[in-house]
Amino acid sequence: AFGLFGGASARLVTKASRVCRIDAGFGAEGALLALAATARHAMAGLDKAVPDLIVGHGVLGRLLARLTIAAGAPAPTVWETQAGRSTGAQGYPVIHPDTDTRRDYRAIYDASGDPAILNTLIGRLAKGGEVVLAGFYPQALSFAFPMAFMKEARLRVAAEWVHDDLTATRALVESGVLSLGGLITHQASANAAPQAYRTAFSDPDCLKMILNWKDAA
Repeated sequence: AFGLFGGASARLVTKASRVCRIDAGFGAEGALLALAATARHAMAGLDKAVPDLIVGHGVLGRLLARLTIAAGAPAPTVWETQAGRSTGAQGYPVIHPDTDTRRDYRAIYDASGDPAILNTLIGRLAKGGEVVLAGFYPQALSFAFPMAFMKEARLRVAAEWVHDDLTATRALVESGVLSLGGLITHQASANAAPQAYRTAFSDPDCLKMILNWKDAA
């Protein structure tokens, strides 16, 4: 387990700018604040458009959809291929991509992490539209040029949050505008970490796994 996976350490030492205080009432959901801030970072800014299509209904995809609605924008469409992950939407439709005939999306946010999906997404753009790569991609990405040329497609890579995103996202949660509920599906003691990681990375029904460090010493 590496630092990338978050819950692998009982004690963390970091710069003050990388953390913020949260209400104890957040409970385990407080651990999702950084991921919600990453979703907010992908969308926030004068040069960025909110998504009208989100690919993937995992935790990041759900947070992107919830933030879009919280911003007062029209509800986005969300693509999901796994039936078990198609539930739990809050005010937006979740559909299988094969049933979607639309090809004029202005801003497509990919939260699937599928390195082979670019050609499909570019084909669904409106002319001058943008694909935002918000997932994590273990392999090199590539796309066919002709369709991107005809669409005058733009590609943007979304990085992780900065402190302003964390502060703004905490305010959204504390005000009740953004809910972090229903995203943690599994919890395990830190003593059972090996099995917990196997579940988190191999069980499609696991949206987010929380390691509980209480009594783990």
